[in-house]
Amino acid sequence: MAYRIPNKNPIDVGSRVAIGVSIPFNAPQVFTQTYTTQDQIRSNIINYILTDRGERVFNPNFGSNIRASIFENITPNLLKNLETTLNDDLSAYFSNVNFADVKVTPNYDENTISIEIKYSLYNGSINDINIII
Repeated sequence: MAYRIPNKNPIDVGSRVAIGVSIPFNAPQVFTQTYTTQDQIRSNIINYILTDRGERVFNPNFGSNIRASIFENITPNLLKNLETTLNDDLSAYFSNVNFADVKVTPNYDENTISIEIKYSLYNGSINDINIII
């Protein structure tokens, strides 16, 4: 007889066992540890976005290359390109994550953009987590 496997990540079983490190590194100690898959996936996505292509030694295609557009004018074309690139790249590098929405919003008064990412895991254990950078 078939039985349903619970939607709990296998590495989240031990509540006192760290599974990774958190981004940004701003704790009193060197690294802040993460204890849940939800926190670690969030840190991994932030790490991907803040990494430039060519920055990783053995994986030169890893990274979003957002810093290359820092001094560009904020135009609708730039915003659309950033959304498309982020959506495609995140889907390629995070195959176990379903990205529902990647939205790049400009703030023309401060000459900044904010990136909002809504995602969930394919196994359904984490739903609708927002990352705003």
